[in-house]
Amino acid sequence: MTLIKSISGIRGTIGGAAGDGLTPLDIVKFTSAYGSWAVKKSGIKKIVIGRDARISGAMVNNLVIGTLQGLGIDVIDLGLSTTPTVEVAVTGEQAAGGIILTASHNPKQWNALKLLNADGEFISDADGKEVLEIAENSDFTYADVNDLGKVTMDDSWLQKHIDLVLALPLVDVEAIKKADFNIVIDCVNSTGGIFVPALLKALGVNTVHELYCEPDGNFPHNPEPLPENLTALSKEVLNKRAHLGIAVDPDVDRLCFVCEDGNMFGEEYTLVAVADYVLQNNLGNTVSNLSSTRALRDVTETAGGEYHASAVGEVNVVNKMKAVNAVIGGEGNGGIIYPEIHYGRDALVGIALFLTHLAKYGQSVSNLRRSYPGYFISKNKITLTPEMDIDALLSKVEEKYMKQPHSTIDGLKIEFDKEWVHLRRSNTEPIIRIYSEGNSETVANGLANKIIADIKEILN
Repeated sequence: MTLIKSISGIRGTIGGAAGDGLTPLDIVKFTSAYGSWAVKKSGIKKIVIGRDARISGAMVNNLVIGTLQGLGIDVIDLGLSTTPTVEVAVTGEQAAGGIILTASHNPKQWNALKLLNADGEFISDADGKEVLEIAENSDFTYADVNDLGKVTMDDSWLQKHIDLVLALPLVDVEAIKKADFNIVIDCVNSTGGIFVPALLKALGVNTVHELYCEPDGNFPHNPEPLPENLTALSKEVLNKRAHLGIAVDPDVDRLCFVCEDGNMFGEEYTLVAVADYVLQNNLGNTVSNLSSTRALRDVTETAGGEYHASAVGEVNVVNKMKAVNAVIGGEGNGGIIYPEIHYGRDALVGIALFLTHLAKYGQSVSNLRRSYPGYFISKNKITLTPEMDIDALLSKVEEKYMKQPHSTIDGLKIEFDKEWVHLRRSNTEPIIRIYSEGNSETVANGLANKIIADIKEILN
């Protein structure tokens, strides 16, 4: 059993002893800490919650609602929802914050409390530490019987979120209707099965073939939208002679596509394609994290904008986007952050912008993919002993490559012309993650192996 307490939320497996998993006692403790923090920070006694469709969702939902009521906080419960929908609802309802009950792409035995501030964005590092400290000290007081919070069920935010997407100037419903797309979707039996068909219908897509759209939490495959998990979607795209396939993760903040020939568009290229379309219409800066493909930088600079890199993590991407006034940003895991609507990864926005781009492009999805620079990312890791000084190790690698362009804002990233390698420590285990990118699998793997050999030499 596992319980991971981080600044962005509380994540764990269901069951086991308190403190070893996401048990009812842990859910109550951390909800109490967060609710107390949110009211103290904002002065508002109202919190929005929503959940994905995983099996433990109703149980966790009941505990969270009861705890917030016990603190004297009014709850707006969106029920089955998505992460981006809760985010836009927080500001729409002028709430103190929000809690999304989802373990994102983790398997079904996991669940989590994702914590939002009053801006509908993930809480900061400092705020997260404060919440954890409140929890550790049990520094919260519950309300008297006459002051308990009230609960309001509100399922209107599905349509409100879709309306916000449709209202974006760069979303062209007429162009999408005219393209007459034939689309297959894989929503992994979570809330995407409710939201994605509703969005596609609103966008004028009449031919939608649904795979795994029953929101019962029984994930038919590993829910992370990676190529090895999307074989059924790929086959169905070919069977239905569809223009494309669309896959989302359980809480609908990650998005990837399958080309008409059954090949993967590549989750790294979701952001590249959407950014290309946005930059054609609204030139400006872009942001992704240090472990994302260089293709975004190439597309941005070709358009005449400036690319900026942030540390890994949505909070860090958002902070950098605000600092450089980016018009689009996100992460290479298929996360689109479009400030015109809100500062959070949003697959619904990504779908609408991508389909508009594709409709105006007028060619196949595979041709669109081939129009972008071709890079390959290799993902490796080195396991170290727990007592190993990882920071000192990274410093020695940095010293060796001091003459190369490099960044230390998140571990160590070294650039070699258009190739790069990024080394960063895991937050949860004694390993160094090593991501490298080149213009082929051979080049990327060769670069990773070179750095791994350097590390082994330093260790000896």
